[in-house]
Amino acid sequence: MSRLAHPVRTPDRSPDPAAAAGAGGTAARGGTVTVRMARWSATHPWLAIALWVALVVGCVALGTTTSLRQADDLDFARGQSGAATRWLHDAGLAEPDTENVLVTARSGPLDDAAARAALTDAARRLRPLPAVRGVGAVAIAPDRSAMTVQATLRDADADADDVRPLLAVTSAVQRAHPSVRVEQVGAVSLNAAVDELVGEDLATAAMMSTPVTLLILLVAFGAVVAAGVPVLIALSAVAAATGLSTLASHLVPDSGSTSAMILLMGMAVGVDYSLFYVKRMREEQRAGHDRVDAVELAAETSGHAVLVSGFAVLAAMLGLYLADDAIFDSLATGSITVVAIAVLGSLTVLPALLVKLGRAVDRPRVPVLWRLTAHHREPRVWPALLRPSLRHPARTLGITVAVLGALALPALGLHLQSSGAATVPDQVAAKHTLERLDAAFPDQRAETTVVVKAAPGAAAAVRAALRDVSAAAVSAAPFRGATTELRTSSDAAVHVLSLATAVDADSGPAHDGVVLLRRGLVARELTGIASARWAVGGETATNADDDRHLADRLPWVIGFVVVLTMLIMGWVFRSVPIALVTAAMNLLSAGVSFGVLVLVFQHSWADSLLGFESTGRVVNWIPLFMFAVLFGLSMDYHVFVISRVREARERGLPPRRAIRDGIVGSAGTVSSAALIMVSVFTIFAALHLVEMKQFGVGLAVAVLVDAIVVREIVLPSALLLLGDRVWPAAVRRPAA
Repeated sequence: MSRLAHPVRTPDRSPDPAAAAGAGGTAARGGTVTVRMARWSATHPWLAIALWVALVVGCVALGTTTSLRQADDLDFARGQSGAATRWLHDAGLAEPDTENVLVTARSGPLDDAAARAALTDAARRLRPLPAVRGVGAVAIAPDRSAMTVQATLRDADADADDVRPLLAVTSAVQRAHPSVRVEQVGAVSLNAAVDELVGEDLATAAMMSTPVTLLILLVAFGAVVAAGVPVLIALSAVAAATGLSTLASHLVPDSGSTSAMILLMGMAVGVDYSLFYVKRMREEQRAGHDRVDAVELAAETSGHAVLVSGFAVLAAMLGLYLADDAIFDSLATGSITVVAIAVLGSLTVLPALLVKLGRAVDRPRVPVLWRLTAHHREPRVWPALLRPSLRHPARTLGITVAVLGALALPALGLHLQSSGAATVPDQVAAKHTLERLDAAFPDQRAETTVVVKAAPGAAAAVRAALRDVSAAAVSAAPFRGATTELRTSSDAAVHVLSLATAVDADSGPAHDGVVLLRRGLVARELTGIASARWAVGGETATNADDDRHLADRLPWVIGFVVVLTMLIMGWVFRSVPIALVTAAMNLLSAGVSFGVLVLVFQHSWADSLLGFESTGRVVNWIPLFMFAVLFGLSMDYHVFVISRVREARERGLPPRRAIRDGIVGSAGTVSSAALIMVSVFTIFAALHLVEMKQFGVGLAVAVLVDAIVVREIVLPSALLLLGDRVWPAAVRRPAA
């Protein structure tokens, strides 16, 4: 009979609180889910490893054989502008995508003859392409600095594959006409260029994050194999989740950033969960337990911390679905998938690997680093950092919270904006082409639409009313000088008035125009047409609706995440004070993160440092998503630290000593895990896309503050001031 079938020795410590959740603070090790999973994996290591490999390979195979469904305009549609988009789509009035071939001079004035020759050549080559419906006439800029032809695509939802032949034609025309600059730009080609850059950035991030993470783990473990195991678990979780996300995109369309979040979250939590587990197993081995007992004890303590932390992250990500937004749905789905797989790997294949590797897990040893990690002396840094909290908890708590509060104050000036051309990195050549096109042909920069849906019998009245809307609008400041167009569907049920103005879509005048139409003008002119329903759409209206929608949903998401994480902590630790302290500390860390976002990205002092151009705003989806991620990730450290403090208290140590031993004993692991997360997030801050920079900087700051300042200074001060009131009666045992 296997030795695991017999009772195993119980160390001089109580089980993790999660393990004891159902038994008044104590539990038999054999009865916990994590221990049973570890025991099965330890007794069937090759089967556990084979099943994990099969899972990863199967998920990757699904991803490679399934097409990715990307979110389109209808998936993003919401509010009044969303209604306009849907009506136009259903009526067949949605404008097909267009691509402009732009010719400008390399220097000096434009040579008209050379420009016309280049555009004539481009039109001749473009017309036969299957994706092209037609090519317009040559348009000349008012100042004659540029000429362009517009190619209309056959589909209203064209993708990168559709415009690739057009880009090839443009490149060929440039080679044939080197005396002028020949470029192409349009919504589809610009998005394709951004997607290509994002793909290159993700490859760079993956290539950089792996060696950086390995280096940190080498310092933490002092052995190559021990450092490689967490990275292996994390990379396999990322691979499996990436494959599954392709399949999931047919239920929740991919927003374009899902793969980036899978990589970021997978490397962060996958490595951290394995780090907690391996660190605890080695600690138990140093305490005299053999390999299998040490794995089980790690499963009972750190394994339960991983399980609880994983549930907390999943709960936080679930809150994003309340945003009712295609971007958040996509990011939440990717994050939930990779976190769930990382938790599963940490609780199943990791114990199997550790048992199978045996002593080899500590080979080969890095001489200096191994000596540093193998000694049993208490570190000096953490007791010194903790000393003010233990000696003067009230004063330390007050000063630290005041400083963190001051860092959070700039968050009150947070301004948001939707992603658009202004947030496209300068490294995308198509962005500069678009700027030259807008400068040469300013009358086409922003288009607002008024869409009316009515009974076909009211078509004449609707068209007359829309002509009156047009006349009134162009006489008002926001639309003065606008070009207008009125179109009607084939069944005469849908009508659209387009107003194109020479202002930027995100400018104040453009927003004033939307307000003018929505707050009275359209409704007044359509009075008397009983069957008429109307909606104002266009890029400006869409951005305004997006911002309003997120602002309305923000309290619901924050409330859901805060309340649910409080419930999880309250249930696991059987303590209302612990739940309240958790929420308060997470909110403090989030506030600091938002304050730093404002200081860095709404001002220009960090532009050259981080390689971006400040727009004075933060991308609108970043704060909400970052809040949910931060609340989830901070539970890694919080559960781990609180568990160690509670273990010490259950052993009978007095409150002050229990807090000291728990925090000092966990500080090394927490700091290593935080350093890994910070390094991964910092790599994302170095990528080109401003959204990734904002997300990376915000989370790097939040994790650093949360792990070092909040957990090592604020938490012990708060616990000491609250005393034994934070623990249930079963934990408050007198000191021996």
